[in-house]
Amino acid sequence: MILKGHVIRYGDNVDTDVIIPARYLNTANAKELAAHCMEDIDATFVSRVKKGDIMAAGSNFGCGSSREHAPLAIKESGIAAVVAKSFARIFYRNALNIGLPIIECDADISEGDQVEIDIDKGELKNVTKNTVTKFAPFPPFLQSIINAGGLLNSIKEKA
Repeated sequence: MILKGHVIRYGDNVDTDVIIPARYLNTANAKELAAHCMEDIDATFVSRVKKGDIMAAGSNFGCGSSREHAPLAIKESGIAAVVAKSFARIFYRNALNIGLPIIECDADISEGDQVEIDIDKGELKNVTKNTVTKFAPFPPFLQSIINAGGLLNSIKEKA
């Protein structure tokens, strides 16, 4: 699977409270959650994100509470993958469970860069800067979950 998009960049320690503020947790409606994604850290996010964009961050992305709403809001907003130096473990697993690719690598990517991510090969190409960063590809069982659009879809496909 190859993902192509422009980067929307954040720093370190982006927690789930700013990904989707607690005041919106009274719904599980993905479209409603996406309408408020990142609004406490970036009021322009919703108006500028485009389907297929790539979210990038520094270390410890998705820290804080273990709310499943956070990766759901990101995915529904149109983000195709999240790239960060490191992730909070529960966020990482929640993201994979809904089929949102989470790429853990220390790539040189900036706001607005055009990137291509080859999920199967474990390669992130920064088209803007003409650089390539390798990362550990997902094992086959996680690739099948991502390709199916999440864990539940993967289980349904096998049933």
